[in-house]
Amino acid sequence: MTMTVLGSIGTVAAGCTTGAFIPQIIKLRQQGGKDLSYPMLGVYLTGMLLWLVYGLLFHAQAVIWANMVGIILVGTCLILKATWTGDTSGAPHRLRVAIDMDEVIADSLSHHLELYNQATGECLSPERIREEGLDGVVPARLRELFERIPHQDGFFEDLGVVEGSQHALRLLESRFDVFITSAAMDVPFSFDSKYRWLQRHFPFIPPNRIVFCGDKEIINADYLIDDRSRHFARFRGTGILFTAPHNARERARLRAGNWDDVLALLPNERRRTQKTPAAELVKA
Repeated sequence: MTMTVLGSIGTVAAGCTTGAFIPQIIKLRQQGGKDLSYPMLGVYLTGMLLWLVYGLLFHAQAVIWANMVGIILVGTCLILKATWTGDTSGAPHRLRVAIDMDEVIADSLSHHLELYNQATGECLSPERIREEGLDGVVPARLRELFERIPHQDGFFEDLGVVEGSQHALRLLESRFDVFITSAAMDVPFSFDSKYRWLQRHFPFIPPNRIVFCGDKEIINADYLIDDRSRHFARFRGTGILFTAPHNARERARLRAGNWDDVLALLPNERRRTQKTPAAELVKA
């Protein structure tokens, strides 16, 4: 009877020490193992391996099975700690929306056409571009001049604001993490002008949420609102083509004709995702 009691105590003890890692595994799956020590797990795993050898040498079945299960559980903890990439805050985080500048919130085309018409005597209008496309309305002999106009000093200082964009971005700020993402490397010296323009017309967008870049493939966001569909080619999120005269005849999976359309297209719900600070908006 004494041996039976001792055996029962040993079985319960083995079950407790082995099963103690099951709650830890559940916590690791939900919250990660940031505070769990690799050395502790390593030493614990080494101890179990030695106990397994001991059990095999002395044919102690309880020791063998308890430590075999324990090795599996501790190994699982190590794998989960090494591979877990979820959110440690436990709170739902907002989707990220990247928004282009030119022809999305800044009316660059009107200024562009004004300068072009002054320089050439033409009467080029947005309506003609919408109907015929840029290639059809800008003669080959004037194409270089047309493309050079945004490179003029101060071009981006006095642009108008796209209708509804200020109100829409204020609303989006309450639902999403909003970033201004401009392919400013197309005109490298435009950085200062664009930044000042944003400070003047969108002062509620903090500087650390303004991203000047080249290829927008590097942008890590859930949505990208842009008037150039080429930026969607390798973008990992969802692209929304913002209608402008130059893309009016282009087919698009998602298109917004104005900022009311954008507000209708974007979801209202939040999702659980790892929070990314502004400095990490660009993918490594």
